[in-house]
Amino acid sequence: MNLRAILFLMILCFAIIGHAQKTEILKEGNLWQLKVDNKPFFVKGVVGQTYLEKVKQYGGNSIRIGWKKNELDQVTQLGLNALVNLPANAERYGMNYNDTTAVRKQTEKILDIVKSTKDHPAVMMWAIGNELDYIPGTKPFNPKVWDAVNQAAKAIKAIDPNHPVMTVIGTSMMEKVADIVKRCPDIDLLGINSYGDIYTLPETLKKYGWTKPYVISEWGPDGYWEVKKTKWGAPYEQTGLEKYTCYKQKYKVAIDNGNGQCLGSYVFYWSGFKQETTHTWFCMFNVDGLESPLVGLMHQMWATERVTPSHPLSNPGHLLSSNQAPIVDSLNIGKFVRYQDIVLKAGSVNSSKVTATDADNDPLTYKWEIRPEAVYASYAGQGEKVPEPVAGLITEEKAVIHFTVPKDKGAYRLFVYVYDGKSHFSTANLPFLVE
Repeated sequence: MNLRAILFLMILCFAIIGHAQKTEILKEGNLWQLKVDNKPFFVKGVVGQTYLEKVKQYGGNSIRIGWKKNELDQVTQLGLNALVNLPANAERYGMNYNDTTAVRKQTEKILDIVKSTKDHPAVMMWAIGNELDYIPGTKPFNPKVWDAVNQAAKAIKAIDPNHPVMTVIGTSMMEKVADIVKRCPDIDLLGINSYGDIYTLPETLKKYGWTKPYVISEWGPDGYWEVKKTKWGAPYEQTGLEKYTCYKQKYKVAIDNGNGQCLGSYVFYWSGFKQETTHTWFCMFNVDGLESPLVGLMHQMWATERVTPSHPLSNPGHLLSSNQAPIVDSLNIGKFVRYQDIVLKAGSVNSSKVTATDADNDPLTYKWEIRPEAVYASYAGQGEKVPEPVAGLITEEKAVIHFTVPKDKGAYRLFVYVYDGKSHFSTANLPFLVE
């Protein structure tokens, strides 16, 4: 092979592999600005590991993901950037932040990952752990976690000055932000997982002294811990329309608001399956890869995204889909309406009706299921088993059905799925009690 051929292959490999990016956070007046390779960048990201090709196709630009090379390679191949999660552990999982040896070993592991990964072209920012802070229902919180986070952040920046460092917190007991301000001066920004309380973040952060920028590292529908519940404790999941309205409002008001402190967000959950109270609560796709209305909504939101805090920029390169998903508006059981406690007699026959709209007037089809209520896990659905549908209770697949109530007493949910035949669906469910 001659020299010219070798040089050509080297250039080709560089073009395919890419180069290590430089990410900066700058302050211009009172506004914070994220720049990647000196270009303004507003995070339009997702949390998830499936259907990632659609992130780029629909105008997104970032994935919150792990540090494994195959994952980062995929991010690069798709032309996206990565918020890389680094493996810091919470005390609720057995970590002891009073144990200096354990903290040192964890920091060494983090630094080994950073050293081997920092020059990967997908890397945009680092996140030290996820919700290391106190979670309601867990053991008392140890504020020394923030000392360990700052120690790791300082060490990361010493070996990699090109990628900002954050840690990610939940929004319970936000007074912890004051501890982070005091104990973590070396983190560059804050990642915040926020749901129903997303609208009050700027005021809350100001109250506790956070003046640096932040990213909404996880957001979505109102959480099962935030919504109204039945008398037996079953939370009401938002309908397709309620979720659509909720996502749209949160994005416009709390994320794409030009406040100069929020640098973007990662929507949750860009996947077809996650059991957490229900199998439909957070998922933006179904198990077959069909898109909920939320996917098309994010396409719309990302296409008119802000690139700088003060200047909205239309993005005509990402044309909106010509066909939209149906949206479930309402679901009832007999005479009962939403937010009434629905108590049914075992073995009785009842009716249900779903209403749904479709902007394209596509003919709609329906699927119905009755599942036992899930046994809730203590945190994030971990270890939660998926209740299987009870067979033989529903024979119709129409907008109005009759169904037989399960013979066994207990808590259940009636699910309906509406399809347009164009790779879209929408869903809703209602909890009921069998006596």
